Amino acid sequence: MNRARRWPGVPVALALTLLFTLLTAAAVTATTAAPAAAEQTPLRAADPSVLRVGSTYIAVQSHSGSLVVRQADSPAGLATAPARTVWTDTGGLGEVWAPEIVRDGGRYYVYFAAGKGAAHRMYVIGSDSPDSGYSPASRLALPDDKWAIDGTLFTFGGQRWFVWSGWAGDTDVEQNLYIARMSSPTTPTGARYVISQPRESWERVVGDPYINEGPEPIKDPAGRLHIVYSANGSWSDSYCLADLRLRAGGDPTYVWDWYKSNGCLFGSHRDTMMTGWDPTLHVDGPGHHTFVLLDGDIATSPPAGPRFPLMFHAVRKGTPYAWENRYWNTGTFCWWGDTTYRRAHVPGPTSDTGWSLKFFE
Repeated sequence: MNRARRWPGVPVALALTLLFTLLTAAAVTATTAAPAAAEQTPLRAADPSVLRVGSTYIAVQSHSGSLVVRQADSPAGLATAPARTVWTDTGGLGEVWAPEIVRDGGRYYVYFAAGKGAAHRMYVIGSDSPDSGYSPASRLALPDDKWAIDGTLFTFGGQRWFVWSGWAGDTDVEQNLYIARMSSPTTPTGARYVISQPRESWERVVGDPYINEGPEPIKDPAGRLHIVYSANGSWSDSYCLADLRLRAGGDPTYVWDWYKSNGCLFGSHRDTMMTGWDPTLHVDGPGHHTFVLLDGDIATSPPAGPRFPLMFHAVRKGTPYAWENRYWNTGTFCWWGDTTYRRAHVPGPTSDTGWSLKFFE
């Protein structure tokens, strides 16, 4: 049975909710009715990263060893918008993957993985303009200097953070999620801390290696931090989205302050879904998503109630599941209240109740 949705009352947060609504009204039409089918864009690609600045949607994509930026007046319009190349791998780094565009202090930064085999590391370029004038790529000095992909920057609790998917050592056994502090958008500081490992049965459907990747931060209506990530291998239609929720007042660097959803929240196989969440009807293997946030800032995360834009990659049902058949899709999400995540045989409380998320094709 679906859990009842908690709707916000009229307390102090009303002013912030109204402000967010005014900011998004011109560019977002919220709906409470599910679309008839997933909106597959004409863009055959993976790993969308999209933010909104004013009424303009800005996306970055990896394409043939280069990074391209598109701008449009709607998420769906990005697929046919002109692609401007902002960086090309002239240095032969190899395998340019999964760029993430963020905005910090009015400046744009694109983080991306590049390398060959075990040499994949995170790099960053920056510019005052979203689609031109970027700096040369510099390698992020992430702590421990291990294989790293899918990294992104965000601010929470007055501190910049960087979250990514990586290896514990030098071999491809499993991909964990790590977090580290940042003293600036380009400078990690201190140690790396593991916050998730693919150890639950529903995220070990496919292996070699087992996967946690594509972390995307967002803040819920109670102000708690979530990292929504992709589980299972992207080469399988068991690829799905799951959630990490930081306990109230928790330390983002302490793994046992994070509670994991008890199954996929957005996936195409019922046996991997969290109880009360249904599998997709129109696509297989939805994953590596992007929350389309104002300025890409989790401080502008949406309130409870209506649905808000989401983009993800997936393969349309009835099509052979393969990387080359992945397309960007537009969808929506909303907050889902009073949801309990449970765990066992770990330090600390074995359950935590708070906001979760519902995703819609």
